[in-house]
Amino acid sequence: MGAEDAPLRRDAERNRERILAAAREAYAEAGLDVSMAEIARHAGVGIATLFRRFPTREDLINAVFADRMDAYLTAADTALADPDPWNGFSGYIEAICGMQAADRGFADLLTMTFPSAKALEKQHARAFDAMTQLVDRAKAAGCLRPDFSHQDVAILLMANAGVVAATGHAAPDAWRRLVAYMLQAFAAGEPNPDLPPAPTPAAMYRAMVDLGR
Repeated sequence: MGAEDAPLRRDAERNRERILAAAREAYAEAGLDVSMAEIARHAGVGIATLFRRFPTREDLINAVFADRMDAYLTAADTALADPDPWNGFSGYIEAICGMQAADRGFADLLTMTFPSAKALEKQHARAFDAMTQLVDRAKAAGCLRPDFSHQDVAILLMANAGVVAATGHAAPDAWRRLVAYMLQAFAAGEPNPDLPPAPTPAAMYRAMVDLGR
């Protein structure tokens, strides 16, 4: 290996970090609809350089949000460790909605799925399993309404993503009011016979795939 290889490696690593920094900033500000070309321009690299580092949009999203997904999973583990099922469930909802509010791109990510991004989907699956445990535990303890569905968490995240997108600059804490109202609605009470049925898991999955396109 020649001495000239070291500068090339350093250049490649600098380009990778510039791309990641540009993508983090762009996604946090505008969500995941930002184009790869725009990110390349923001990073000051050519589009070919970006695609050498990250061959697909999913590869870039996975690299940008790997640490956030770890925090997302940690929030679920922390909630499951709480001996109070309602505190665990409500604390988890507040935590993940707060993560959405802090980063527009992450707000989008939690309401999407990317079947071709295996690492992302594996983390999504782990988070879903933990959330399912939280919901089932809270319902079994009688503190979460019996007609609550796992799909209601995804619906809440989609609603919160919309609030974050609409109010992020002018009223950045508006999401807290939405979440407080929804937690009040989720708390145990008599089932509502007129409550429309939750979407099926398959329908919610299709909706999340559509959002990810």
